[in-house]
Amino acid sequence: MGYAYKISDAGAVYFITCTVNKWVDVFTRKDYCDIIIDSLNFCVENKGLIIYGYVIMSNHLHLLVQAKEEGLSDVLRDFKKFTSGTIVRAIEINMQESRRDWMLWLFKETDAEGKVAYQFWKPDNNPELCYHLPFMWQKLNYIHYNPVRAGIVQKAEEYVYNSAADYVFGKQVRRVKVALLDVVQTTYC
Repeated sequence: MGYAYKISDAGAVYFITCTVNKWVDVFTRKDYCDIIIDSLNFCVENKGLIIYGYVIMSNHLHLLVQAKEEGLSDVLRDFKKFTSGTIVRAIEINMQESRRDWMLWLFKETDAEGKVAYQFWKPDNNPELCYHLPFMWQKLNYIHYNPVRAGIVQKAEEYVYNSAADYVFGKQVRRVKVALLDVVQTTYC
């Protein structure tokens, strides 16, 4: 089955959405967000991922990204494969996780041979090619204002799991390594 959105230019900038399977609110726990942050930084340091903006919401994340070495599809595939396995294992061993059995039950999939696996991420990324700078800024604003629209914070830069504060202060403030777009155009102040 094909998807309407595909990464057609491996080196271009894309707006990406990674959604947790069945929209389960996994990223309400710091431990699981830390896995995403560490994995994004690994991709920056080792796979040539350039992150211009990000937000981790309770059941999805948005990225404004580009790959300079490997193709973006390959980097995203590896990122999702690693984080899927790591987060599922973290859920399995977290005895303090009150939703553990429920979440694992929701993620459980059985293949044609009866082998059990877990499907953490939805398979598609809904990539949108960012073909010019104003469109990139539109997507960056969308990313940063996600938690404001959700009623979680009053100002985008107050949200811990996005890159808005990096843009407000013009330097890396959060743990994810972000390559800032031209900060003169920012509207977060």
